[in-house]
Amino acid sequence: MPDRGGGPSGPRIRVGRPSRRVRTLLMTLGVLAVLGMAFTMFAGFWTDWLWYRSVNYSSVFTTTLWTKIGLFFVFGVLMALAVGFNIWLAHRLRPPLSAMSMEQQNLDRYRMSIAPYKKWLLLGITALVGLIAGASASGQWRTWLMWVNGVSFGQKDPQFNLDVSFYAFDLPWYRFLLGFGFAAAILSVIAAALTHYLYGGLRVTSPGARATAAATGHLSVLIGVFVALKAVAYWLDRYGLAVKSSDFRATDNWTGLRYVDANAYLPAKTILFCIAVICALLFFATIWRRTWQLPVIGFGLMVLSAILIGGLYPAIVQKFQVQPNEQAKEAPYVEKNLEATRQAYGIDGTKVTDYSGTGNTEDKTKLRDDVGSTASIRIMDPNIVSPTFQQLQQIRNYYAFPENLDVDRYAKDGKDQDTVIGLREINLAGIPKKNWINNHFRYTHGYGVVAAKGTSADAQGRPNFTESDLPSKGDLGTYEQRVYYGEKTTTYSIVGGPQKEIDYSDDNGEKTTSYKGDSGVNLSNPVNRAAYAVAFGEPQILYSGAIGDGSRILYNRTPKERVEAVAPWLTIDGDAYPAVVNGQIQWIVDAYTTTNGYPYSSRTTLGDTTADSLTATNDNRAVVAQQNQVNYIRNSVKATVDAYTGEVKLYQWDTKDPVLKTWMKAFPGTVEPKSDISKDLMDHLRYPQDLFKVQRELLTRYHVKDATTFLSGSEVWQVPDDPTNRSGSAVPPYYLSMKMPDQKAQAFSLTTTFTPTGRDNLSAFMAVDAEAGTSDYGKIRILKLPTNTTVNGPKQVQSQFNSQEDIAESIRLLRGGDSEVEYGNLLTVPLDGGLLYVEPVYVRGGGLKYPLLRKVLVTYGGQTAFENTLDEALNKVFGADGPATEPPDEGDTTTPPPASDNPTVQQALEDAQKAFDAGQEALKKNDWEAYGKAQKDLEDALRRAEDAQAAESRAGGAGGGESKPDGKPSGSPSGSPSPKPSS
Repeated sequence: MPDRGGGPSGPRIRVGRPSRRVRTLLMTLGVLAVLGMAFTMFAGFWTDWLWYRSVNYSSVFTTTLWTKIGLFFVFGVLMALAVGFNIWLAHRLRPPLSAMSMEQQNLDRYRMSIAPYKKWLLLGITALVGLIAGASASGQWRTWLMWVNGVSFGQKDPQFNLDVSFYAFDLPWYRFLLGFGFAAAILSVIAAALTHYLYGGLRVTSPGARATAAATGHLSVLIGVFVALKAVAYWLDRYGLAVKSSDFRATDNWTGLRYVDANAYLPAKTILFCIAVICALLFFATIWRRTWQLPVIGFGLMVLSAILIGGLYPAIVQKFQVQPNEQAKEAPYVEKNLEATRQAYGIDGTKVTDYSGTGNTEDKTKLRDDVGSTASIRIMDPNIVSPTFQQLQQIRNYYAFPENLDVDRYAKDGKDQDTVIGLREINLAGIPKKNWINNHFRYTHGYGVVAAKGTSADAQGRPNFTESDLPSKGDLGTYEQRVYYGEKTTTYSIVGGPQKEIDYSDDNGEKTTSYKGDSGVNLSNPVNRAAYAVAFGEPQILYSGAIGDGSRILYNRTPKERVEAVAPWLTIDGDAYPAVVNGQIQWIVDAYTTTNGYPYSSRTTLGDTTADSLTATNDNRAVVAQQNQVNYIRNSVKATVDAYTGEVKLYQWDTKDPVLKTWMKAFPGTVEPKSDISKDLMDHLRYPQDLFKVQRELLTRYHVKDATTFLSGSEVWQVPDDPTNRSGSAVPPYYLSMKMPDQKAQAFSLTTTFTPTGRDNLSAFMAVDAEAGTSDYGKIRILKLPTNTTVNGPKQVQSQFNSQEDIAESIRLLRGGDSEVEYGNLLTVPLDGGLLYVEPVYVRGGGLKYPLLRKVLVTYGGQTAFENTLDEALNKVFGADGPATEPPDEGDTTTPPPASDNPTVQQALEDAQKAFDAGQEALKKNDWEAYGKAQKDLEDALRRAEDAQAAESRAGGAGGGESKPDGKPSGSPSGSPSPKPSS
């Protein structure tokens, strides 16, 4: 090649088309990328389908999927047609092109540049707006299903005399259609105006008319459609007044019409509707008149009317008619709100009874005897003793209990016993050696139930276990103990294949098992394996030799997660609890149906009203809400999840709830009838906590029935803060078997207290009968204390406990050394016109970092006791001995064993150190059998240390084993070794 630059010749870089090999490579990479994205999308869809099919709820998946697809295509196509047709029409109505001005000459360049691509550009624009509109519409699948399947409530609103279903099911759908119509009209106006401008139908700077007659007529019709839709919006707004929120005195979520709504906004909306219809007709008339003069004037009058009639006039009515005489004007509307709110939240049957708050009986002996028949006082706090269960019953580090245990009741000798219960679930953080096989194949499940009496403790302050050890044994009989589904099983496991699972370990070594259930998805199919490898981002699922014939993958394993997945229209209670039912461990999950469209009912925010001191420290206790803002709620479904098979069952609980009936029409066959609930399961169903918390929040205001009292605000209560911790959150409700004054026998109940707004004294005590299957189930009783006397509330009682000199000194001594004092649930029990307060006190002391019950605080009628046991405290408060509130177990003793059987703390701690060292050596050698034996020896030694310390403390009263000032027992030198925590 010649040198054209006069310089020395040399190699040149030649730019041209890539070689065939490069083009082939790029094409291959592009195809692979598209296939990869397609398979990723397919994997998500396919694994969802497989999971729903595995739990026998494939109809939920298909109904939801087809509804979303249908809405996507219908509304996507409608939007695309609306915008595309108006672009095409604007192009069709374009005037002959004549470059009469600089503006048109500039636009001509754009017209020429897009001319070859007009069809593709039109398809691209319509496709884009169609995709966006379709995606938005598919998110309204719940609204569509509720509209098309809605059933009648059988109740009518007091203003328009329409069934509540219109507001709950119909109005939301009409509003969506209206919003879609507005979007289509606005986009069509914009698209048509741009097209007309591009092709000369609209001119900004050109001489002559600013718009052609065709463009004027086209845009006028579109604007007329928009104004007509605005007329429809004004008409629907009339009905929307029945469910609109407004700031009203003490409540910010008061809904329904007020005086100004009924007498100003309602007629204003009707007038504006008429004006908008006339204005729309004027725009349509421009097809013939070809001028915008009248429509523009009409539109301006409509806007002015909206400001004057829709804004200024109601403000004048509120200022000069309502405010000077608010109670008289608002009272009729407040009464409607009171009635509707009480019905919507199921609190209309609440029984409010006056209660003196002071004892009526002088006979202290009788009062002492009445305590046992009035309440089975629970001194085992399920929110405190989980570490104690963990220490005494964990057995292996790869097991764990939930942070908050549960309260249930089990029959023993024909009598129900309040029971604290928890499952020994798998804890992957405690696996000795973490790797993919151990995490997902070998350590797959927990094992067994651990339960203890709620009303007593043993001599050392430990729970009285009624079901314990590994495998668990006790009062619960024979049942399937393996726990594959639980609150702590948040990762997937692959079971049933060639890789054996660790079942449990005992003195004879490690036991293995292989899952025999039909839960989960079969991984024998290579397509399934590939899909899950992509969906879970774990390529080893595709090629691992640990997966073979019979392998199944288990995931979505928490009870709340499973129920929410199979019933995405339900709101899930924050506290799922386990029960042994018909030889299986079943998780029981309460679920709610809600709506935000109950006319005149005040709204509440579920996330706020269900928050308390437990949810503040444990996110797993939070409600799983489909709608956070609601004004109607029912506990319509009781669900169960089998801890072994993962089977989910939904039972219809509220047979009258129209919202549940609507969803049962939408998803037929998913909810089983109430009659299918077995007696064994019914014995463990209870009133749900989150519903109770919502109801108690509403009852702080809606316990009154007359508008005058409601408006005055003199009877407003509040839920007190939990006095036993520093979270600053509300006190949680407590389950307790107790008897209200009008009841003849104890019933399993859920209880709470109220205080006046801004004060700490007690204003009311509330209990609901939580015993499912009884005639009084769900009956709310409130004991209202007099306003002219002061009865101590929870915070004042706690302060009284802490301020008494002898109690304060005792607590100071309990905190000696490195011990910590923890206050348990402060229980309130109505007794003979007065209120009995009971609070267990736990101590974490020495090297044993788990709480033990050491003292019980009791107060009644101004008398307070702080004793070792509940019976001792009750005897002291009432000045009389009574029958034991909880008979001691056989062989249980409160006296120390003979001195010859009491090893010293020093010797026990030395044995514990030896066992710990042996365990560490076994870990280094991967000798799991020796490690298991060392762990058992360590636990035994620590228990002996605790027993010995307790025995020496009791013996101190007889002159032996006195404690030194530093808190260490006299038999233990200050330099004694302390066992390290096991790893």
